[in-house]
Amino acid sequence: MPEVPSLLPLAICAIPAGLAVLAYPLSRAARPLGPILNLLGAVIATVLAVPIVIRTVQGDVLVSLSRELRADALSALLVLVISGVALAAAIYGFPYMRLQPLLDRVRHAGGADVTKRRLASFHALSLAFLATMLWACLTNNIIMLYVAVEASTIASGLLVAFYWDRRSLEASYKYLILLTVGIAFALFGCVFLYASAAPYIPREAGVRGMLITDLAQVAVHIPPAIALLILAFFIVGFGTKAGIAPFHPWLPDAHAEAPSTVSALLSGVMIKMAIYALARSLSIFFPVGAYHPVSLFLIVLAGFTMLLGGVMCLAQDDLKRLLAYSSVSQIGYIALGIGLVGIGFGQSAGYLGGYGGLFHLLNHALSKATLFLAVGAIIYTMAGARRMSQLKGLARRMPVTAVAFFIAAFAISGLPPFNGFWSKLTLYLAAAEAELWWALGIAVATSLLTLVAFVRAGYMVFWSEGDAEVGEVEVRDAPAAMLVPMGALAALCVIIGLYPQIVHPLLDPAARALASIF
Repeated sequence: MPEVPSLLPLAICAIPAGLAVLAYPLSRAARPLGPILNLLGAVIATVLAVPIVIRTVQGDVLVSLSRELRADALSALLVLVISGVALAAAIYGFPYMRLQPLLDRVRHAGGADVTKRRLASFHALSLAFLATMLWACLTNNIIMLYVAVEASTIASGLLVAFYWDRRSLEASYKYLILLTVGIAFALFGCVFLYASAAPYIPREAGVRGMLITDLAQVAVHIPPAIALLILAFFIVGFGTKAGIAPFHPWLPDAHAEAPSTVSALLSGVMIKMAIYALARSLSIFFPVGAYHPVSLFLIVLAGFTMLLGGVMCLAQDDLKRLLAYSSVSQIGYIALGIGLVGIGFGQSAGYLGGYGGLFHLLNHALSKATLFLAVGAIIYTMAGARRMSQLKGLARRMPVTAVAFFIAAFAISGLPPFNGFWSKLTLYLAAAEAELWWALGIAVATSLLTLVAFVRAGYMVFWSEGDAEVGEVEVRDAPAAMLVPMGALAALCVIIGLYPQIVHPLLDPAARALASIF
């Protein structure tokens, strides 16, 4: 594919980063400027993502800064998903971040004058989080890939600690420690990869020796023992960030204790950014047939992740922890697709696996963001309550939230006519094509577990008889600024489910980029 110089990859990373620098002092000076700048950054990123997608779908590869930033169809898909979910979260955050019980939690933990500082930090960190995720998806430098992923960890870890009380600080500490240690393995993998490949890269290449595109061309020369060690480091490092079991313990607490807008970003797009980093690093070795057993190992981890997440969903009473464990199980489906690319490289199973994995990445981002925003609406209306045992009969009082919740729940469970059905069906077909019947069985069983968990949750919260046990609370649906982004994401789940062909022009080149990388 022709590489075309463009400022778009640089602009989509630099503008949100620049706004993040301005957001804290401006928000301290004038409180309304914080959410406005947060929204502006998300809008600009989404607007810039559109031409990036159009150009890459047409076959161009956009490069900036001497190919340090590189946008192909695979990168463009992630950039569009991240920007779109960030935009929905930014709109949703206008009323949500003014919720009095949540602000009281901040005041109780830090004092009466701390709220303004925490809100200013929230908006600055949200923009920094967006910028680092976009950077990770666009960098073509193997070391900068680690740096961007680690930077997103720091920004999101501080967002998890927003309330600054014992629960949120404990979740943030656990998140930062486990992810920093885990991602350090990815750094080791990046260093070993560069050191092993450097002798085979022309000296005149200079720093280009760190470019993923150049490293992929010499992967065949890396000694097998070193290559296996590199691949193991990548799976542990980026797999920890993605929430693949058994490297997932940080995920339930972080998703549960963060504000719902942050939870939507963590589950909707951040773990997708991490799985992209894993796919991009592993795919360097996909053409080398000797390393296909590593892909099979990734599929084994994916099966374990799916099953563990599905079972743990059934044991939850906290709605946000239910969604967190659901994210663990669903990331297993995406990892399954990536593993199928590795073992079926150049074959139909590889393409189907890549297509299904990326399709499920898109569908899970939409459905899980919808679910976290729906639970956020319940928290907003019910004065912070989020346990299923406390919530009853909300369907007649919160009809829009109930509809959005069930659409997303059925989508994530893989029921027709919703979008999740098609991505899971594609993965089932890919596993059958590769004759991995045990993986197919685990994937189907996990979908059934997911359906049971969400039907149980939906019944308890929306359909069960009685009143919610949260004291004197006037129950009505959330404000329009929260319902509109939630409804838009739920509508996309339905539209893509009814007309899955509309996303084929986006997914096909991305899957081909993954299945025949570089």
